[in-house]
Amino acid sequence: MFKKTALAAALALGSISMTAPATAQVQVPAGLVNVTVGNIILQDILTDVEINALNDLDVLNNNQIQVQVPIGIAANVCNVSAAVLGAAGSGGTCEAKSGSQALAQAIRKQYLRKK
Repeated sequence: MFKKTALAAALALGSISMTAPATAQVQVPAGLVNVTVGNIILQDILTDVEINALNDLDVLNNNQIQVQVPIGIAANVCNVSAAVLGAAGSGGTCEAKSGSQALAQAIRKQYLRKK
């Protein structure tokens, strides 16, 4: 009797798992790129109070800061194609040629702990 019950349970479990819907593929986040942001762009995208806070934290190096952002944001602010940055892998770097709200937000999150 035990064998019949175990066999019936195994068959029932097998039929349930075969009819379960397939799960969605997990999206892999885009790689990060180190972007060097100079003082002129910082002045365009951050407030004076935020720049002073960066100075107080001693994170500016020659009036520049490094921030990690997704490839799409880096491509936009560095004026470089995402394919070029992606070819460098997650260790890619570039220098910001312009600013954006997304870049400012990344700086705030990484250094000033603001959302």
